[in-house]
Amino acid sequence: MNNEVLFFVSLIAAFTAVVMAHKFFGKEGLFAWIAVATILANILVTKQIRLFGLDATMGNIMFASIYLCTDILSEIQGIQQSKKAIRIGLCAALLFVAVSQSAILFQPNKMDIISEPMAELFAMSARTTIASVTMFYLANLADIYLFERLKQKYPDALWLRNNVSTILCNCAENFLFIIAAFIGTYSLADCIVIAATTSVIEMIVAVCDTPFLYAARKIK
Repeated sequence: MNNEVLFFVSLIAAFTAVVMAHKFFGKEGLFAWIAVATILANILVTKQIRLFGLDATMGNIMFASIYLCTDILSEIQGIQQSKKAIRIGLCAALLFVAVSQSAILFQPNKMDIISEPMAELFAMSARTTIASVTMFYLANLADIYLFERLKQKYPDALWLRNNVSTILCNCAENFLFIIAAFIGTYSLADCIVIAATTSVIEMIVAVCDTPFLYAARKIK
């Protein structure tokens, strides 16, 4: 199965899971999803892939699902619940950094075969997570406020506030995160190329999440 097929299967599965989490568990389901998605996204983002002929990082779908969660919360539960969700995501990311970094400090025994690859993965994840925590928190707060402002101005245009807030904040987060997380590992030119191509993917994902936002509102 090629990357593009896997991408859309994963996207549909993740966004459907978000809608179902809200349907069956309410805001608590989205809080739990955000905590898990934040940790998974920070691990997956260390892998480089090729989608639609573009170089990109993994983690796009998980990060995008967080925006879908906060938009659902803002639309249905209110802006205060969206802010609470982002604080939960922030705590999850900080906990991941603390636990993963403490894990690689332990000396392995003679039977161990995973310590070195774990240390390599978590060493990269620590840097990406530190960058991501800052960008994640600021960008999602900006998304929440922009979504709310657009909701007040265009109360009947859910698609507009969803896409404008998600695309602008997600792309801004993406550029700042890629440069902060990977500069030195890759050249600045490569970082900009990765950020630009990843932003194209983010735009596709943002447009795709709109029907799921409508579905969440209708089901609820």
